[in-house]
Amino acid sequence: MRILLVGAGASFSIKDVENGYYRALQQAGVETKLYLLDRRIGIAQRWLRMLWRERGRRPEDAPSFPDVIYRASIEALEMALRFQVDWVLVISGMFFHPDVLVMLRRAGIKTAVLFTESPYDDDAQVRMAELVDWCWTTERSSVRRFSNAGYLRHAYDPESHRPLAEVPLDTPAHDVVFVGTGFAERIELLEAVNWKGIDLGLYGSWSLLAPRHGLRKYVRGREVPNQDAIGLYRRAKIGLNLHRQSMGWGHNAPRIEHAESLNPRAYELAACGVFQISDRRAEVMETFGYAVPTFPDAVGLELLVRDYLSHDSERLACALSAHRRILPHTFAARASTILADLEAFPQTSERQPIAKGA
Repeated sequence: MRILLVGAGASFSIKDVENGYYRALQQAGVETKLYLLDRRIGIAQRWLRMLWRERGRRPEDAPSFPDVIYRASIEALEMALRFQVDWVLVISGMFFHPDVLVMLRRAGIKTAVLFTESPYDDDAQVRMAELVDWCWTTERSSVRRFSNAGYLRHAYDPESHRPLAEVPLDTPAHDVVFVGTGFAERIELLEAVNWKGIDLGLYGSWSLLAPRHGLRKYVRGREVPNQDAIGLYRRAKIGLNLHRQSMGWGHNAPRIEHAESLNPRAYELAACGVFQISDRRAEVMETFGYAVPTFPDAVGLELLVRDYLSHDSERLACALSAHRRILPHTFAARASTILADLEAFPQTSERQPIAKGA
């Protein structure tokens, strides 16, 4: 089987998903070509802006975000044809232009997408799913919204996420660390906790915080490369795991009402041998049991943090237990499911071609 793996389009966070599946597919003996969408987005932005300048910077010619995404995505069609791939597998799909999926189907090339942003972006993902032969979602409660989807849990990469690995000496060590985006619900939770006497380290995009917000003093860095995030995890006494709720961005963004599945951070913290405290989701207890304590609100979070900071041996025991429980959940295991699903798909797609002009 030949697969063109289209990257997620981001240089951090879900980049690990792209890298993890690329390695796993190669190790499984699949001839895999990688389409580096994130780099192509940067190139497309620069190229389109150069054309805009040459045209005299007229407002009507200014490149839009869809223009950039289309330009960054279109060469996947050429690459798929050149290497005569059996499948084009897109990671996430957030930054991949749907018109290219239409053209791939017209060319007779089978397509699949691994949707990583469920349930927050399900409306857009369901629309994209109609353009492909098969897809998976990483949120099990979202499967019912798709007509052509399976459930595929998140995973970790044993080559990157492992305990006792070397960490640069200049990596900060915090009592509690959180690496992620400062969505409104996370701000509301963390601002309700009394962090006095606790070294909290927040990393990522926290632009929703007002300049003089009390949490500002805990923001120690912006978006960090994934490898640096792993170092921060390993140096922390507690890795904080907060699942997203916002559907979109902003203080007034609507929020999901229900979700069950673990996010990537839960797998990564456990795989790195880091003790974690998490908000509640069904898969937390199902996967880790009591090895990952959970909290219902800010009061519960503060009580857990202060209690476990004073009990080193209990933190260690929980971290070891969570690490053992997460061992089977590798990208290699998930890739075997992907390959089985693709191999079981009819050689000639039963889905109707998309009409011209769609």
